[in-house]
Formats: sequence, C-alpha cells, structure tokens
Amino acid sequence: MMFHPLPIFIGLRYLKGRSGDRFSRFVSAMSTAGITIGVLALIIVISVMNGFEQQLKDRILGVLPQALITQQDGPFTQPDAPPAALSALPQVNRAVPLTRAEAVLQSAGALAAGSMLGVEPEGYEPLAAHMVQGQVADLTPGSYRVILGNGMAQQLGVKVGDKVRLMVTSVSVYTPLGRIPSQRNFIVSGIYFTGSDVDKSLVLTNIADAGRLLRYKPEAFTGWRLFLDDPFSVTALAQSDLPDSFRWSDWRDQRGELFQAVKMEKNMMGLMLGLVVGVAAFNIISALIMVVMEKQAEVAILKTQGMTSQQVLLTFIVQGASSGVIGAVTGGILGTLLALNINSILSLLGVDLASLGGSLPVDVKPFQVAIVIIGAICLSLLATLFPSYRAAAVRPAEALRYE
Repeated sequence: MMFHPLPIFIGLRYLKGRSGDRFSRFVSAMSTAGITIGVLALIIVISVMNGFEQQLKDRILGVLPQALITQQDGPFTQPDAPPAALSALPQVNRAVPLTRAEAVLQSAGALAAGSMLGVEPEGYEPLAAHMVQGQVADLTPGSYRVILGNGMAQQLGVKVGDKVRLMVTSVSVYTPLGRIPSQRNFIVSGIYFTGSDVDKSLVLTNIADAGRLLRYKPEAFTGWRLFLDDPFSVTALAQSDLPDSFRWSDWRDQRGELFQAVKMEKNMMGLMLGLVVGVAAFNIISALIMVVMEKQAEVAILKTQGMTSQQVLLTFIVQGASSGVIGAVTGGILGTLLALNINSILSLLGVDLASLGGSLPVDVKPFQVAIVIIGAICLSLLATLFPSYRAAAVRPAEALRYE
C-alpha cells in the first residue's frame, strides 16, 4: 500500500479554505501577516543594533588599550621581550610595551583631562590609521611631542604646532613653591579622528618622554598592552593563570558600562519585538478554533470513515503551523533583504542620513536570522496544539446528531 500523507493533504486544503469562507481566510491571513511583520521588524532591528555594537567595538575598543598587564612592585624594565606567560594566553595576537597615566592638559585658554599613552612610534599603534594631521612616527624620543584627538584639540583650542602643558597628577615633584604635579610643555604634532568619544580622552606621546614625565628609569614602562582577536574575550582571559606579581586591567574599567548598556538595549528591543511575534503567533489559536467549530461535521465524517484522532490532530497542526512557517520564512527573507538595503531605502524615502553619521551600520548574522525564524515557527506550532486537540476530541455521534 502506497504511503499517502492524508493529514498533510487535508490540512493544506483547509488552509486554502473555501471561496465562501472569507472571514476565516481573512483571520488566517492576518495571523500570517502579523508573523511576517514581526519577524521582519525583529531581524531589521537586531541587524542595526549589531551594526552599532560592531561600530562601537571598532571605533572604541579598536584603539583603546584592550588589556594591560602591570606589576605590583613597579614598572617593567625589558621592553624587547614580552613575558612567556603573556605569549601563551589565547586570543592574544600582539603584546607591546606601554606607559600609561591619567593627565591634565593645559593650553593658553582651557584645561582638559585625558589618558596619556606613551607608545613606541615604530611599533603597532591602531590610532595611526585615524590620523588626519601628522603621523605617529613624528613622536621621536626627546622631542616631547603629543598627538591629540580632534575633540580634545577643539576643547583646548589648539592646532598642530601649538604648545600644551601636560601634567601627571599621580607623580609630584618638590619645588621652592612646594609640591606640584610632574609637568612639561609638549608640542602638538598631530591630530587623529575616530568619530567617538575617544577623541576627547586619549593623548599619544613617545614612551620614553612619557617615562621621563613619570620619573621612570630609562627603558622602564608601565606594562604590556595586549591586542586581542576579540576584545569581548577579556572576561575569560582575566581569569587566566598569571604570575602573582602581575595585575590585569582591561577596557571594562573605562568603557564597561557603555557596552553593558548597549547589550541591555539590544536585548530589550529583541524582547519587545519577540512579543510582537508571539502575539501574532497566538492569533493562530483564534483562527484555528473558528475552523475547528466550522469543521466539526466534516471531522466526524472523516472519523466514521476510519481517520484516527491522531490523524485529525496532525491535520489541524499542519493547517495552523503552515501559517507560521509561511509568515516566518517570508518575514525572514524580507527582513534580511530590507536590512541589507536599509540605507538605500531610507535615502529614497528622503531620510537625512547625515544626522546618523552618513549611514546606518548594519550587521546581518545568519545564525540570528535562523534563530528568529525557527523561534517564530515553534511559537506557531505551540499555538496550534490546543485547537488541534479539541478537533481530535470531536465525537462523531454528537457532531452528527442534528445533521
């Protein structure tokens, strides 16, 4: 005997409905449309939030010291050889010496606070890719030059060639006037621009000049700056087995709250739009209950002809879940296409993208799209169980009593 998927065949026939059954078809179509719109909106919003998160990650975590290893008993003194314990850490692709301190900058008419980074100009420095004036190679030892962010330069009212006074509050010196912070005049040799608030906080200078300002011995530096494959891996790396004299610090000390807020906002947006999908999925219940009430006589006839309760159950599950599958897949495809082309669509609609930084950042992740689609289908399947069970429980004698 040839296998014939009778429940699937009848379920799909019920999905189409009869030409005179317009209201049930309308309710079913609205349920499908609701799921489509919910999935579509969820994919677009999550993709844009992914883009913003990645943009922050590139603009801020790409240039900030992602992790810094210091010693409890003072600065390091061997800049040419990273400790073996650091080279063995996973996710670490580069370790360079760094001298860091909180500093105050003073120009002729303003003050600004920032974080001074003493770097080796011939080594790797991510801010070199964001220079708009000058270059990192200009930070030669003994030249006492600094590179400022565009935001800090505007705040201080200085340009390339001007002098600023750099004061380090953590180190003080004795003078005839009393104890004052270690300070020295520096020449602005370059300006960088990242498009983030980093432009108002990071100050670059030569590692040797920074060491002199901090009263370090020659060749001494604060610690090893680690560059990671994934800056978000610091949570696990912070638990690594390092020598007892080493101290770990990372970007979470300065920017942890910002990224925590972005993650929270992303999760809340996903939850709210997920509820929209849930409401649309459970609209299937009302549509399917109407169908079950209308089809009681037909279900009774099918049972009298040998159809089992399990087959009736599967029939209505197929009908209800088909709406969810069609809506979820359609919403997934449309949502992905709209997300990938959202900037072109906004331009056609006349939206001013200049206020958004030129374009909306979008990062469509196939795994997330698949999770959204599968989740919507599962919700739709869940919504069909109760009406389908009611249909399977129909007793032919009672349903046909008045026929």
